[in-house]
Formats: sequence, C-alpha cells, structure tokens
Amino acid sequence: MSGVMDFIHTAKEFLPLIPLRFEKPKSWDAYESLGSVVEQAAELHGRKRMISFEGRTLSWRGFNVLANQIAHLFKEMGVGKGDCIAMMMENRIEFLATLVGINKLGAVAGLLNTNLTGDALIHCIEATGARKVVVGEELLSPIAQVKGDLGLNEGEDYLFVPDGGRATAPNWSRNLMEEIATRSTSNLEQTRHIQRKDPAFYVFTSGTTGLPKAAIVGHGRFLNNAYLGHRLGLKTKPSDHIYLCLPLYHGTGLFIGFGAAILSGASMFLRRRFSASHFLDEVRAEGTNTFIYIGELCRYLLAQPKRPDDADNPLVKVMGNGLRPDIWDEFKSRFGIQRISEFYGATEGNAGFLNILNKDRTVGTTIMDVRLVQYDVDNDEVVRDPQGHCIAVPEGEPGLLISRIDEAAIFEGYTNKEASEQKIIRGAFETGDAWFNSGDLLRRMDVGFAFGLAHYQFVDRLGDTFRWKGENCSTNEVGELLNQHPQIRLANVYGVEIPGADGRAGMAALLLEDGEALDLQSVSEHVKQGLPHYARPVFLRILEDMQVTGTFKLVKSDLRAQAYHLDQVDGAVYVMKSREDHFTELTQALYDDIVAARAGY
Repeated sequence: MSGVMDFIHTAKEFLPLIPLRFEKPKSWDAYESLGSVVEQAAELHGRKRMISFEGRTLSWRGFNVLANQIAHLFKEMGVGKGDCIAMMMENRIEFLATLVGINKLGAVAGLLNTNLTGDALIHCIEATGARKVVVGEELLSPIAQVKGDLGLNEGEDYLFVPDGGRATAPNWSRNLMEEIATRSTSNLEQTRHIQRKDPAFYVFTSGTTGLPKAAIVGHGRFLNNAYLGHRLGLKTKPSDHIYLCLPLYHGTGLFIGFGAAILSGASMFLRRRFSASHFLDEVRAEGTNTFIYIGELCRYLLAQPKRPDDADNPLVKVMGNGLRPDIWDEFKSRFGIQRISEFYGATEGNAGFLNILNKDRTVGTTIMDVRLVQYDVDNDEVVRDPQGHCIAVPEGEPGLLISRIDEAAIFEGYTNKEASEQKIIRGAFETGDAWFNSGDLLRRMDVGFAFGLAHYQFVDRLGDTFRWKGENCSTNEVGELLNQHPQIRLANVYGVEIPGADGRAGMAALLLEDGEALDLQSVSEHVKQGLPHYARPVFLRILEDMQVTGTFKLVKSDLRAQAYHLDQVDGAVYVMKSREDHFTELTQALYDDIVAARAGY
C-alpha cells in the first residue's frame, strides 16, 4: 500500500511539470532582462503590494517608478551598457530598486558583501571595474576607510542612500534619493535592447584560491533561476507572500526569492537580517506562506524553545539550500511545512539541482549532463585512469560533481580569466570536452518511485573552501591573513565539524617563528581586524613542523581528522568562543560542551 501512496504522491508533483517539457527554451540572444520583467510585473499587478519593509509598503508600479528614476539619474551621469556600479547596502527597498535601475540601462551591479572591510573590500570593488559606488548610510564607514585607494572621484562617483536620516551625505558623495526626486518616472528605451546573454550582476564567491572572485551572472541565468523558483520549486502565485531575510548580495535570496516574486507577482516581506526569536511572530503577523532559507537558519529555528503552537502558522512551502538530513524531518513536522524545495547550485556554476518532487532529504534532480567522479581528498586532486580520464564512483558512493560545459550549459566564469580556467576540467572523458568542477561531493539517492529521475544528496565541500555561518570561506584567504602576523611563519587552514552546527568551522594549524610564543591577544586583534566574523578561525593549534606534498601543497587530511580533539592533538588548542572575538585556551570542560552541542555555535 505504501508503494501505491508513494506513486500517487509523486504523480501529483510530477504531472504539472509535463507541459514544461514542451516549452521551447528561450535563446540567449532574446531581448529579455531583469528590467523588462519588472516592467511587465508593474503592468500586470499595478497597485498590488510588491514589498513590505520596516513599516513601509510599495506597489509593483511604485517600485518600477523608483527604479526608473534611479536609472534616469545614472544615465545622466554617463552610465551605459556594460558599465559596473558597485553596491554596498543592507537588505532594504532601495537595494532592490537600485539594482533594477542599474540593470535597466544594461549596466552591471557589483554586489558587495556587507561584511567586507579593508583590503578585501578594495579587491572586490576593483575586480568589478566599478565606475560608481552606491553606499548605504548604514555602511558608510567601510567605504570611507578605503575610498582613497579606489581611484574614483570624490563628490561625483559615490552615491549615498539614506537609511533613516540619522546621517547626512558626506561631502565626498552625492545623495541618490535627493537627486532622483526630479528625474523621469518613465521606462527607458535602453531596457528594450538588453539580451539574456548580457551580464546583469557580479556576485562574489569564495573560490579555491585567494580573495573572493566576481562571478558573472547574466540576465538569462538570473531569469532561469527565477523560473525554477517560481514554476518548479515554490509554484508561486500573485496571492503568495514571501518571507525574505537572506542577504540580497547572495544568489539564494536574490535569484530565488526576488526572482520568483517578479515572475509571479507574489509579494515580499523583506528583513535586513534573520532573527530566530522574531520569526514565527512575523510570519503570523505578515501572513507569509513562503520562506527562502539556508540550512543554518532552519537549525537556529529548531534551537528556539518549543511551543505547542509552532505548527500553527501560515507557512506552507519553503525553498533554499543547505538543509541537512539530520534536521530535515524535525524542521518539516515542527513548523507544519508541506513542501521543501531544496536546491543545489554554485553561483558561478552551469548546472543546478532542484527537489521538484518534494522528496525528503534530497537536493533533487537535474536535466543537465552531470557526473560524479572519484576524488583523492588527501592529495586534493581528481583521480584519473591510465588513459587520463575521470572515473565514475560506484552507485550510492559520494563523488566529485562535475557538469558538462557546452552551448546548453555555458560557464560564464569570473571577471578573472585565469580563475575561470582553474574551475574547468578538460579531457575528462574524451579529447576536447570541458566540465565545470563544482568542488563538492554529492551522492545519488534511492528515493522510491520518481519517474526515472535520478536524485542526489549533498555530502560535503572539498578542497580549499569551507562553509560557515552561511558563507563560503577561502582557506587561502584566511591563511594569507594569518601569515601576515609577525609571529606566524606558516598557517594551514581547514574546516572542522562542530556538533549541532551546519557547515564547518575554520581551524588553523600554525608554524611559529623560531623562539616565538603565541600572543593570543595580538593574534585575536589581527584576526578581528582582517577577517569578517564568519571567516575567523574558531580553533588554533601550534605545530612543530608543517607537512607538505611533493608539489608543496599543505597536507590537511590528518589535521582535519584530529581537528580540535584534545585526546588527538599534541599541545594546547585555542578557541574563539561563540559570540566572542578573542582566543582562549580550550579547556576540557569547554571541549565537552562543544562535542555535546552545548557551546552555542
């Protein structure tokens, strides 16, 4: 009987997808863009609520007017197709309106992580080739500290966006909101000439080496992801109301949440940042039936004290990535969720997975040509056979995900061509082929009857990145910062698991200069000043010698296995406690709390 019910349940999810197989994919040369679909939404939904934020509400028509005014101002400033304007602003209505205004000209929005400071911020702005920088009042300080190193004209190339009016525009900037007040509200002719293949955003991603890289996201890829969220994942309608609290400089909130809204006319409740303690109260007060998540948020919600009425809320469907199998069922049942559309895909990747059929504990399926191949974790390299070809993993075993690069699955790459080439595996199965290296381990799953569609589960992230607090962190970036400290000769950085926490926390094994004893206060201040909170290593240990491979790569496998376990590590381990910004020695009592998931991570 259970097999029959499984068939019926799956069929209900699958049947609405059949018409999609007969829809002809849109050409990359087609004239369609973020700006044009916003204009269509404004025509279709007019005075209907589009967005609510901190007591303010804006209709679809009002939002389009605001974006037009911003676009007309930038046009007068000489911004044109292909130019980049960097944006540093928290989640708010002005962020989305500025983003769309930039795109209506065919210009590119460089989306800056709001945690960036110093050299990393300079690097990211320069990587985009930005002609202008839009900065929110709430983030003036980081920009003010680096503007002298950017080569932009003060008083002309910086646009200030007020945030509550607590501060006035500094003399080195122009007040964006004051200047657009007299600008035209009409749609722009330039928007009609933007093609799906044209770049829309630069979204920064932590790659396998060095500082963040600017991934190029075209209008077509944005709209494709928005389509997946709207039609296949969330199945949004104009009556839906989306709870959106993920940072909009990342793809999940922007592509899936905002994207689904503009294609369907659904409304959004926008929050600057997530609050587990306020979440359910706001969901009920706002009537949001849809939630865009990352796995860490779901774990934070489960950590809140249980209430008998937790499931008594309007939430019906959620979509996001990183919801781990160990909390999937509890999250779904406790909050009364009917549909979890987990997805998987890299910002810069050319293939995505989506849990279309609402199967539990899976990232779903894909129509792209993907393979899972053997990977030598210890030597950090793809395993090849005597002919030099990649080797498929046995069914059910984890393997490195690679996806074919061709006309149907283009790899837009980064602004840095060398970095783009490093993500490509060539000659994987035949001469001349090219495959995108995801850097992630996945496995195929048996999910019961699924109309022959292979389903996959995310296993782990490989190589030189680790994911912590919802952010991908480059081990090389963290290591390079640590290496700048005068006491540290060499730092080997890797991710380690903490019970009860998603992702992996950063840990660094340090080789000190001869005769040096680690100054915890100095190192703590160095880390605090040089790295955003999510990239700061949680653990440190001292080594007498640093093991390297024959090609001088730092060996991480044994260090990862030993982690911070006091019975496996010679010498002291130092820890940055949850919600603190300095290192202290890891005691047995604190270690016991960490492994028992009582330490607050």
